[in-house]
Amino acid sequence: MALATLQLKKNEERRLRAGHLWIFSNEVDVGRTPLAAFQPGQQAVVQGADGKALGVAYVNPNSLICARLVSRKADRPLDRSTLVHRLNVALALRERLFPAPYYRVVHAEADALPGLVVDRFGEVVVIQLNTAGMEALKAEVIAAVEKVLKPQTILLRCDSSSRALEGLPSYIETVVGTLPQLGETEENGARFQFDLSGGQKTGWFFDHRINRNRMQGYVRGARVLDVFSYVGGWGIAAAVAGAKEVMCVDASERALDLLAANAERNGVGEQVAALEGDAFEALKALKSDEQQFDVVILDPPAFIKRRKDVTEGVQAYRRINQLAMQLLGKDGILISASCSHHLERDTFVTTLHQAARHLDRNFQILEQGHQGPDHPIHPAIPETDYLKCLFGRVVL
Repeated sequence: MALATLQLKKNEERRLRAGHLWIFSNEVDVGRTPLAAFQPGQQAVVQGADGKALGVAYVNPNSLICARLVSRKADRPLDRSTLVHRLNVALALRERLFPAPYYRVVHAEADALPGLVVDRFGEVVVIQLNTAGMEALKAEVIAAVEKVLKPQTILLRCDSSSRALEGLPSYIETVVGTLPQLGETEENGARFQFDLSGGQKTGWFFDHRINRNRMQGYVRGARVLDVFSYVGGWGIAAAVAGAKEVMCVDASERALDLLAANAERNGVGEQVAALEGDAFEALKALKSDEQQFDVVILDPPAFIKRRKDVTEGVQAYRRINQLAMQLLGKDGILISASCSHHLERDTFVTTLHQAARHLDRNFQILEQGHQGPDHPIHPAIPETDYLKCLFGRVVL
């Protein structure tokens, strides 16, 4: 069946020609191709104002990002065959990099599959369909994942906040096999269990794997504070690497229960303690108790979810880092992260520098980390370069 046409206004094709994949609603010539004529998720041939085809995109008339390019060829829509091919291309990279099947297989736009996230936990695969275009291809995505990865279980975690922006409902569904009680992964010399259907995102955060590995070189014999600890990816890895004592802080009782079980599973139960509560309040309480640590790790959720929240979010990053610095002993190590793509790396560096100067200390940057290679970056799409991690020494 022939695809409909989505025509752009004059000069609005320049970003696509430069490599970007998104089309915004104000870039479409709605007089010639009304957005209201498209169904959410419908695929269309994208044309410049001169009528030349730019490729195929799926369309969502209800979203500010009204179309996402899925092919540079006008005769190549996104179908099961193309999904299988791109999954195989993505998988080849991960199998080259990682010895065990625990990684992100598909990182959306950066793997040429906009709106699709696929995480692999051994025989369990978790899929996020974050756009109307991918939701429309749900059956094809499931079939392609089955063919390429051959998992025992496939879970759809279609409950991300981005779905609301696409006008999509939220749901969680096991579509292949039986969902185990807990998911499992292994990383940096430790094994972890986590909640697949009720945990954060897909249940685990692969993006910090390399940063957590770097952290292990700083913690031998140290007293460590892990803030926003979730189920222990940082804190337990620190204990396994030889930290003498690890205090983990999180607001979720369920996450801390799993953290305690993970500590026991890795033989470090006696080194790891947990404190439930709001991170800001917990740090203030630790300061009041005159607690000190050799290493503090901060891996908060995104404080900046929208561009209009940048000013308020930067203030939150400064407050939490300043509180952390007050808990560090002489020449203590601060490992501080941000997953807010709206927060520029230079701004993050400046924020930590200012926090240190407010305390009349100096922040000495030792290393800078970002997301791992199973979360590749699309050079034309800054939003795919989101993760920042600074390793620094706070010097009195």
